[in-house]
Amino acid sequence: MKNNKFKVALVAAMIPLPVFAQESTIEKFEEVVITSSRVEQPLREVATSVSVITREDLELKGYTTLADALRTQGSVGVSNQGGTGAVTTLRIRGEEGYRTLVKIDGVDMSDPTGVQVGPLVQNLVNTQDIERIEILRGSQGFLYGADAGGVINVITQTGAEGFSGNASAETGADGTMNLGGSILGGNEVMNFSLSVTDTSTDGFNARSDDTVLQDDDGAENTSIHFKGGLSISPDLTATLVYRDIDAESEYDSCFTSTSMLSNDCLGTTKHETARLSLDYITGAINHTLAYSETRVQRDYFTESALSYGTQGETSQTEYVGSLALNEEQQLVFGADYQKDEITATGSESDQDQLGIFTEYQAGFNDAVFITAGLRHDDNSDFGKHTSYRVSAAYVQELAAADSIKYRATYGTGFRAPSLSEVAYNAGPFGNGVSLQEETSEGFDLGIDYLMENGAEVQLTYFDQEIDNEIYFDLVTFAGYLQSGDKSGSRGVETAIEYPVNSLLTLITNHTYNKTEDSTGTVRVRRPKHLANLGVELALLDERLRVLANVRMARDAVDSGSVPLDDYEVIDLSASYTLANGLEAFGRIENLADEDYEEVTGYNTRDRSFFAGMRYRF
Repeated sequence: MKNNKFKVALVAAMIPLPVFAQESTIEKFEEVVITSSRVEQPLREVATSVSVITREDLELKGYTTLADALRTQGSVGVSNQGGTGAVTTLRIRGEEGYRTLVKIDGVDMSDPTGVQVGPLVQNLVNTQDIERIEILRGSQGFLYGADAGGVINVITQTGAEGFSGNASAETGADGTMNLGGSILGGNEVMNFSLSVTDTSTDGFNARSDDTVLQDDDGAENTSIHFKGGLSISPDLTATLVYRDIDAESEYDSCFTSTSMLSNDCLGTTKHETARLSLDYITGAINHTLAYSETRVQRDYFTESALSYGTQGETSQTEYVGSLALNEEQQLVFGADYQKDEITATGSESDQDQLGIFTEYQAGFNDAVFITAGLRHDDNSDFGKHTSYRVSAAYVQELAAADSIKYRATYGTGFRAPSLSEVAYNAGPFGNGVSLQEETSEGFDLGIDYLMENGAEVQLTYFDQEIDNEIYFDLVTFAGYLQSGDKSGSRGVETAIEYPVNSLLTLITNHTYNKTEDSTGTVRVRRPKHLANLGVELALLDERLRVLANVRMARDAVDSGSVPLDDYEVIDLSASYTLANGLEAFGRIENLADEDYEEVTGYNTRDRSFFAGMRYRF
């Protein structure tokens, strides 16, 4: 009931006003994305479900972490266990978080030391140099790997001729301090960009059952990102990307050496990634050859004593080529070789996988677009597997420059058990069960309606299944088990962006997602309904921008089929240009002070205020 006044205001804001010219349908369709097929494509030709978050969107929303920014996107669910820096899981269309691939400037941000190899989402902060984020939904990312069930592709700014940069400082609730800056430059031969972001917070008490210590569980994160390019010749370019994340977070519920429960817990992470690539462009054929490395060191302390540590490395060599057969047909092809190694207390293990892929792309009369691709993987422990994807899109031009795009995709994949899953089952506390690979398949059907004034309506039906899903035994806690039946998710995504006039834009999305595990039980922490309703205002010749967003979740359960809270969280953010290059910004998170849990037993942030300044030069 306490949110009713705000909801009434939002409904009132939807009353239609005179429509002014906005970004045209043609401009939207010609926006170039690269995530769907690893080569540049205008959205007109893309049949997969892709959305984009721009740098301007990220700055206006103002969230500290990428996970919070991604929450506002359709079909993206986030579960956080106690605030900034705490364990965070990001799910696309209800699939497990480790099936989501996160790449930053081509570098895979997965953690090889994880129980399942996936991104450490809680350590990915909203850095100053992000240019755009592309989100590919569903099990359609076979060009990135057979187990990609969704792709988050983060692209940072590239230095240009001259010199530029920015700096920002923000402070707010829970002793939060965010400092950041970036510099960019270049000439005809080289370019570079460097950003540094430092985030710290005192946090809040992570667990609701911590009634003894009742301490705040804080976090710190320093992230450095560098990207440099060198033009070796008119046809050959080299690019170096390096990222360093140094993070630590306090949490509750760990054990001492005498097996006593404690809430004085600390986790530290050192995460380094580097990628060197060569791009060779010669007329009809383009080549990209790259080598990347990831190194992760994680340590856990109970009452200042080291209780557990693990480290791991991933190396990957990849090649991607594209050949223009003619003006309407193109062939994308390539290969990747990846090796994972982990060293935990008293054990070492490794695994490697070679993948070869190709995709045929064709367009006819600038209206019909099809793709068909195959991928073959050879895993050192789990053998050979072939996966594929097909897609089709048809663009129908309507009167008054409106357009409709009909699209469909179908894809398959597989995931080999991780080194940690295998090691646990084979260890002294494991059940000895020999795990097999998981397989997956999924499809979606969609319609995109773009209007002359820039308004857009998207409707997508999706259905995806996992066979032989690996899960942890929560009854005996003896290790990982595997179901012979299927688990999956299916549902409907709706997204609308409507520029009411030159001042007001409405942005909303809703996802209905029905999930089931192999026993027919609802999968944990997957709301059946996820929704966002946003109102964006541009005032005073766009010097003042305001965004109000209501985020809603309904009908989710936790382990043991325990119902999770239904909630509506209201966030309000604004930015104001004070002078040329100087901007003030602020936000209120959880404006209505909603009391809810995303994971049973873990608190979420109360109403919180943040404010800061940004300077561009």
